[in-house]
Amino acid sequence: MVRRAAAALVVFSSVLLLTSCLARRRLITRNKAAPSQRLLTADKASLLAAVERQYQSIQTLSATVDMVPAIGSVNKGKITEYKDVTAYILYKKPSDIRIIGLYPVVRNKAFDMVSNGTDFQLFVPAKNRFIIGTNEPLAKPAPDKLENLRPSVFLDALLVRPPAPTDQVVLADLTDEDNADYILHILNTGSDGQLRLVRWIWFDRTNLQMARQILFDPKGEILTDARYTDWSTFDGVSFPKVIDINRPQDEYGVVITVVKATINKSITNEKFTLQQPEGTVLQVLGAKKDQPPPPQPVGGSSASRKKKPE
Repeated sequence: MVRRAAAALVVFSSVLLLTSCLARRRLITRNKAAPSQRLLTADKASLLAAVERQYQSIQTLSATVDMVPAIGSVNKGKITEYKDVTAYILYKKPSDIRIIGLYPVVRNKAFDMVSNGTDFQLFVPAKNRFIIGTNEPLAKPAPDKLENLRPSVFLDALLVRPPAPTDQVVLADLTDEDNADYILHILNTGSDGQLRLVRWIWFDRTNLQMARQILFDPKGEILTDARYTDWSTFDGVSFPKVIDINRPQDEYGVVITVVKATINKSITNEKFTLQQPEGTVLQVLGAKKDQPPPPQPVGGSSASRKKKPE
């Protein structure tokens, strides 16, 4: 009798489990997508081809953008955003970039920054300073977090470079209840012969568009975290309208929203020339106090300029 009762209980429980009486269904939504949106599939070769295709599709870029700078970091639990700045971005391959920022409302020039990929020049009218240096990060960052901003940060974020021929690439699928992404892990061999992580490139599986890029330092800590949303078409070329850049080690970030853009139109080399204005103070980042000043730009006497070491 006991055996029959136990068997009946097992059968009854099985029937209930096969019905919806004891089931609780949850709709899974990712990145605000519709619950029923189908996830797309891709392999490593096709994702690498997408990175290459996107990078090669842009030779020049001229854009008007809104920029919202911020200081702080999520690690310290505090981020302070500043008023948006209207800016003009010029880019020309392989590595020329110029960014001109205007103050809100009055639209006076806030800064003018240019780089050839190796060196950069920065003019800050409000401080009467003309700053030159390399794109390499300083060993001792400036107390003013926004002064640590380098053109190379924008360059790395605006265009996602394909992996170098010597890099190794591993594909991972991060799909769960909250995420649906493919991640390309890009690694290379360091001077010590050990593999090190260089970058992650994320693809949203709902549309297979690039969604994020994270750059790492040799210690494996995050240098730049850039997120890409609202991909649109400009002059027949796909480009994200919103680029959210964070630099956790330098404790600053900036959100760039593209207002309008022109892609692959001719830009002359003169657009990437920035000379030190008369009467401004020259600051050479990384220079020692007894180091002689660099040659002065053409178009002004050295007597009208002062040099201030870092």
